Amino acid sequence: MKNIITIILLGMITGIKAQVIIGDALGTTTDKTSVLLDFAAGQNKGLILPYVRELPTSNALTEGAIILDATRPTSARVKFYNGSSWVDLSGQDANLVNPIDHLAVQPSILAAPESLIAKAIIGAKSSVADGVLVLESDTKAMILPIVSDVQKIPKPSPGMMVYVNKTGKKRLAVFNGAKWSFWKP
Repeated sequence: MKNIITIILLGMITGIKAQVIIGDALGTTTDKTSVLLDFAAGQNKGLILPYVRELPTSNALTEGAIILDATRPTSARVKFYNGSSWVDLSGQDANLVNPIDHLAVQPSILAAPESLIAKAIIGAKSSVADGVLVLESDTKAMILPIVSDVQKIPKPSPGMMVYVNKTGKKRLAVFNGAKWSFWKP
């Protein structure tokens, strides 16, 4: 019994202070002190943003939220909340229902109502921010999955986001379901 309690306590302490690395134990950054979430190198995979059928407008909406806006499935776009309004990152529409119905596997709001408290938080025990994945830190950040070329990603999913690390072309890339859009600093 004493061993079980010790293991649970160690797991809780480690979980509070731990950095999360998805894909391996190394990640892509050498300085691990400023990172909350990191991904394995060389995987040609990305982070899939949540699909929303209704744009969030609650008081807890936090600057920096990024979503795939599927309120009109025939003209879906990746959007970013800048603190006062939603900014389009796609620059072009994507049809999420034709030729492949990407939303067919997504439950409707009636079939699976969202819970305001359902979220995964990294970096703190709690957060007032709404979101599927909440990174809660003033001093740490997420390192996006890094790829050398988006063309090497087999079958990208709508809402995929990656960082392209190509000589002379380092930039954020988002896939709205039809085309990639690129943003450079």
